[in-house]
This record gives sequence, C-alpha cells and structure tokens, in this order.
Amino acid sequence: MDATSAVSASVQIQAIEPAEIDRFLDVPQRVYQTDSNWVPPIRSSIAKELAPDNGFREYGRLQAFVALQDHVPVGRIVAAVNQRLVDREQQAIGVFGYFECIEDFAIAQALFTTACDWLRSQGMTRVRGPIDLSTHNRCLLLAEGFDSPPLLMMPYNPAYYGKFLERDGWEKAKDAYAYKLPLDRPLPPEFEKGYRIASKSGVQFRPLNLKGEAFTADVEAIYNLFNEAFANNWSSAPRTSEEFMEEARSLQSVVDPQIFWLAEYEGKLIGLFMALPDYNIALKRVGGKLDLIGILKLLWYRRQIDRARVLVIAALPEHRRRMVPLALIHIGMNGGVQRKKPYKWAELGFVYEDNWPSRKVIEATGATIYKTYRAYEKNL
Repeated sequence: MDATSAVSASVQIQAIEPAEIDRFLDVPQRVYQTDSNWVPPIRSSIAKELAPDNGFREYGRLQAFVALQDHVPVGRIVAAVNQRLVDREQQAIGVFGYFECIEDFAIAQALFTTACDWLRSQGMTRVRGPIDLSTHNRCLLLAEGFDSPPLLMMPYNPAYYGKFLERDGWEKAKDAYAYKLPLDRPLPPEFEKGYRIASKSGVQFRPLNLKGEAFTADVEAIYNLFNEAFANNWSSAPRTSEEFMEEARSLQSVVDPQIFWLAEYEGKLIGLFMALPDYNIALKRVGGKLDLIGILKLLWYRRQIDRARVLVIAALPEHRRRMVPLALIHIGMNGGVQRKKPYKWAELGFVYEDNWPSRKVIEATGATIYKTYRAYEKNL
C-alpha cells in the first residue's frame, strides 16, 4: 500500500495495488446483494482494464482505492488522468470512475476526497465523472429509471449515489437519455422513404463482416469513421487503433449481423447502425465469472434475449442529405423484427441532452425517454 487514511476507527481508505485487485472487485456484490435489477460485471474484464499492461497506461495514469470496514471491502473508486482528454479540452481535468459504495455518506465522501486529493497531486484542477478511464468504457450515473435493469454496456447504480455526490458539492455537468422503442409496430413511413432516397443516390448497405480479414478491415473502417464522426463528442478522447480493435474482438461473438449495418458510398464507409443483443439478460445469470460454468450459463440463457441496444447511429455530415441515418434505422430495425425470434423492443442511446439532431431522429421513430443519466463535475 502506498496510501492509507482513516474514516473512523473501523473504516480505512487504502490504495490498491494490482496484486490486491480482488478486494476492489468484491465491493459491488456487497452493494447490490439485494438489488434484483443489478447485472454483475465480468470480474476479469474490470481487472484487465485496471491492469498495469492495459493500453490506457500508454497515455494515462490511475490509482484505485478501496474502503475497508472492519477489513471488509465496502466502497471503491478510481482516480485517473486521461492525458488525451486533458490535451483535447486544454484544461487539467481528471476523472473518477468505478465508484461503488454501501449506503454510508461518510464512506462515500471519504472516497471522493481521496480521489480528488490524488488528482490534485497529479496537477489536476477539475474532476469529472463517473467515467471509467474513458467514455468509451463506461460513464455516467443513473439518475432516473431505477425500476428496470440496465441493458448491455449501460451503467446502473443505487439512487443514493447522485444524492451523495450533490451533498459533497458536485454539480451536474450534463445529462443523457436512453430511449425505449417497442418493435410491435412499424416505423413511420419517412424511414422507408429515406432508405429509398439513399439507395437511389448510390449508397449501398450491408451487414458487418464477422470473419477473418474482412472483419478486421471493417473494424478499421469503423475506427476511422468514429474518429471523423465523433471528433467533437463531449468529454470524449480518441482511442488507439489497438484499443478499438481489442474491444471489437471482445464483442465479435455477440454481434447479430441482422442489426449491425454499414453504409458505403463509392467504396467508403460513410455510416453505420450498431446494435447488439442485450446479453445482460444472460450475463445476469453468470454471476460475474466467465469460467466453464459461467460460459455454459451464458450459452443457455442467451436464448432468452428478446431485446437489443442501439449503441450508434452515425453518418458523415456530407452524406446526411442522402438520408443515410433514416435509411440505417429502417434497415436495422427491420432486421431486428424479421429474425426467427424477433426482438420485442430496443433501447436507443445514450444520447446527450443537447444533441438535438440525434434526439430529433430518435424521437421521430416513436421512441420515448425512459432513463436519464448524469455526469458531475467539481473544482479541485
């Protein structure tokens, strides 16, 4: 340990080294032991993100902390400096993430204070979160919509987390929304019209390739599209191509090509509709461990998946007049209902509250907001 501080006689905040990661990973089970909506994260994936050889370490630095009450892990947090975010925003802004804590404000405040102190020691003057190292991992705090479980790769937390942050002096930085779209009715006719217009203008549509060199080539093209289309996304900093490829390969086995579509014009990728089956339905049964038993459970319970999450609907600006976003939604949503076992509904998002162009397109489908997420900031 390189840092220890006492909250009380029975509670201590300790810096965690890689060899002690199990203490850190044990916290959520204690926090959510009675919460039926919680989906346990895969422990090995979290450990890998924080490992000394993770790609984030090439351009960032971090420190994990855990709160121990009578030697039992009851809270955790990670403070991180993402140098790419600092460079992009031209301000010394750090992030906190991986926050979990039992319902005890004194412990939560001690974790916040410890993370802020570490960031201050790294020269940061402001902090934002929750962000797990990067917005490309996990970010945001659930603020409204606690009555249902999260979909794949979406955050979930107890309602008291936001109250703890606000009590500690944190301020809202930005909200984001997730939309719910029932798939038992057709999309409005303008989406099919958009598909016809796009097709007549020379845009071609195809599903993502999932094998061999074709998959690698598609992922490389998507990486370039992301960097071009999302260069100005709030609080986002570019990933390395290696990080992007690693994540793509980790998701390769869960892709349903009927709901993952690419748009090309004159041989160049210009847009995509990226949706994934909600594997959280199966992962909830796994218990956070993908050992042999966990894998068997995942394979068994994935048959119950009846909903999907739309992560990205993107088109390069110069091609939006060809109605590419509407066309992609038309193809992607139709793909979801034409399966042998159709999806019953889809979640679209998250989308930031001030992203009016995206919100307008999403709301035109008939989707409605059903969850609200929030990011917080604080001066150091």
